[in-house]
Amino acid sequence: MGFFDKLKQGLNKTKTSFGEKINSVFSNFRKVDEEFLEELEEMLILSDIGIETSTKIIENLRNRIKKEKIEDEEQVKQALREEMMQILDLENKSLKLDTKPSVILVVGVNGVGKTTSIGKIAAKLTREGKKVVVAAADTFRAAAVEQLEIWAKRSGAEIVKREEGVDPASVVYDAIAKTNEIGADVLICDTAGRLHNKKYLMDELNKIQKVINKEMPEASKEVLLVIDGTTGQNAISQVKAFKQEADITGLVLTKLDGTAKGGAVIGIVQENQIPVKFIGVGEQIDDMEVFNAEDFVKAII
Repeated sequence: MGFFDKLKQGLNKTKTSFGEKINSVFSNFRKVDEEFLEELEEMLILSDIGIETSTKIIENLRNRIKKEKIEDEEQVKQALREEMMQILDLENKSLKLDTKPSVILVVGVNGVGKTTSIGKIAAKLTREGKKVVVAAADTFRAAAVEQLEIWAKRSGAEIVKREEGVDPASVVYDAIAKTNEIGADVLICDTAGRLHNKKYLMDELNKIQKVINKEMPEASKEVLLVIDGTTGQNAISQVKAFKQEADITGLVLTKLDGTAKGGAVIGIVQENQIPVKFIGVGEQIDDMEVFNAEDFVKAII
């Protein structure tokens, strides 16, 4: 199965929910007038895209309809797809791993699928011929280290770990040394599942970043925030909270195969202007791919 087919299958719940709402508006289509656009806007809001983003999409659509004299139902639908793609298709959407070594710091709240995402990204990089080191810097949870160890083994990455409760920044320090020692291409650092109201955990994150910046000043750095697709609109506040503490360069979306709230992705990207870099639509090690805006929109409309 190709990734687009996996994506379509994985986004089936969102497609059913989102598609039904959109199609219900188009099924009563008579002409492109204000009443039709208001109904369409209401359905976008109900599809978890959010008020601000839905308003922007409809405003842009309204202008295009006037400018391009769009009257046909399918043309309106295609213009709607294009407006969504434009929001999602930000620059810098591919991983910037231009130096050897490069570093990826992975952050997010508990339970979003951080460890699994790290394993899948590590597997993808090793398949591309890169030597990968993983730092098990979530030392608050013993199970996290064990889980990461399993994923590292599966993906063919080296792992650097210490006993539970040690300073996470010291694990990252050791992992940087290991990365340099074996000439690895990429260092991926796990972090504790930080809740954005836990100040000491956010301080820990800042400490880790300081170690990385001091020890790897020239390295390409990615800070990926893992978001659970099932949280829908609530993810927007999570992204805003993490943006205050870390220079987030990209989003990793997980569990989209288990939710009808995939439309929230559009609102998350629009309101934060951070690109989605990876999307996960299954449990297998190769069920994570580089995000493609066109494929995503086609899969849900």
